[in-house]
Amino acid sequence: MSAVTATAVVIPAPRPSTDGAMVDVLPELHVPEAQQWLSSSTGRIAPEGYSWMQGVHWVAGSGLYEPRRYRSHGPRNFGPTTVWIAQLLAELSPCRPGIEYLVRRTGLSERAVEYHLQMLRETGLLAWELRGTRVSGERAQASVYVRMLPPAFDAALGIRTVLRDESAPAYTRAVTGIAEAGRELMARLGKMASRKVRRPRSKTSSKAPAKGARKEPSGASVTAASDGSRCTPMEGDADGSSTAGNTSLPPESKLAASGERKSPTSKPKKPKARRKLNKIGRRYQLARELIEQVDWLRGCSVSRIAWVIRDVADAGWALTEVLGWLHFRGETRSVRRPSGFLATLLRDALSVLDTEAKRTDAVAQWRAAVEAARRDRIQQVRHRAERHDGAWDAPRSRAVQREFDEARSQMQALLGDEAGAVLCGEGDLVGLEELTEEQIIDMRVAARKDPGLIHAVIDTYDELYARQLFTHDLVEETLRLDKVSSHLVITQPWAAA
Repeated sequence: MSAVTATAVVIPAPRPSTDGAMVDVLPELHVPEAQQWLSSSTGRIAPEGYSWMQGVHWVAGSGLYEPRRYRSHGPRNFGPTTVWIAQLLAELSPCRPGIEYLVRRTGLSERAVEYHLQMLRETGLLAWELRGTRVSGERAQASVYVRMLPPAFDAALGIRTVLRDESAPAYTRAVTGIAEAGRELMARLGKMASRKVRRPRSKTSSKAPAKGARKEPSGASVTAASDGSRCTPMEGDADGSSTAGNTSLPPESKLAASGERKSPTSKPKKPKARRKLNKIGRRYQLARELIEQVDWLRGCSVSRIAWVIRDVADAGWALTEVLGWLHFRGETRSVRRPSGFLATLLRDALSVLDTEAKRTDAVAQWRAAVEAARRDRIQQVRHRAERHDGAWDAPRSRAVQREFDEARSQMQALLGDEAGAVLCGEGDLVGLEELTEEQIIDMRVAARKDPGLIHAVIDTYDELYARQLFTHDLVEETLRLDKVSSHLVITQPWAAA
């Protein structure tokens, strides 16, 4: 039954009742916040949860309450979700629902639960007996509600009430009877109140109602409460007999070669299309590529570099084109503020390389420079390997040659012509294992007296050979003295005492 039809049934035209009173068409249903307390309420306390759910279903189907008339946010109507929450409240005694409890039971958000409780108060179905508190540092206290029936409900169904104790509050009125015209509607509301309201389906779920469910005037999907099974097994019913009918296995010709059966409902998975980058994504992509390729941009923030290169990225420049422009502006190794330096280099990039041909030429020049640098590094490594692994070459500097000759003369004078020829031969470096122990000791004594001998061997051969010949301690001491005395400058000779 639709909401419009339910409204016409719930709110009949003015009619005389059995006791001669006139039942008028009811006005709009809304209780202001000041009258939502038990002490100021005009309704009466519901005797039990069953009677209260009759009033809830009546409000849901009457259409007298429209929440959006009083605020621009929240639910649009008193619908199945509100009825479902009311059913949870009807199970509580006393009616003291915490917000966390309702959130856990319903799966709704905290704000949504507060909206539905507010709707129940505004329709006169709930009244505060004690309002909850939230004190910082203490546990929150839940509100205590009283389930109420609004006066419009009694007027619509012709329910007669009486205050048995004149000193008691008005909300303790008791029911004494009902008009004959409202009995049929009250019976229907009783059936609706006895049924269990299930959780409303989301908008994405199927719109078809569940098996055994039926739509009522309130719009809620209700099902008769039953302890029996509501579903049937897929392969048979409750007594074990099969409901599948005559089934047969597929022939062997339709089975896969591996022995596995192919599912007739399986569909080949389509490869997911790669997501196309927008303007911001393209900026970040180009920024990450630049940070990986340019040495002086290592460690920079991707978001900052993306902001610096936003103009060239929006113009469609590729990584190679940006690197070609940086090569055109000049190479550098150490930069104090990389993002600012990059912004300075890219200042006139769009105006200078304004065509595709210019950018292509810049990329070609950059590639040629990279290739030339690579070949130069290979050549340097090759020369270094030949210099260390090949035969010893005589020094080209005349000063080094003169020091070498002096050191050679000293060794020849100390060790004899044969030992000098062994250490400083015709161009080949002789190993230390070919020298005698006495010769090595004499050379170390001479080097301790004259450190210039150590410098001559380092300049002529290399430092490793000098350390093997004169020991590490002696070479380290000589080099340390050179560093300490390198800053001393004598401008005039010492005066005679």
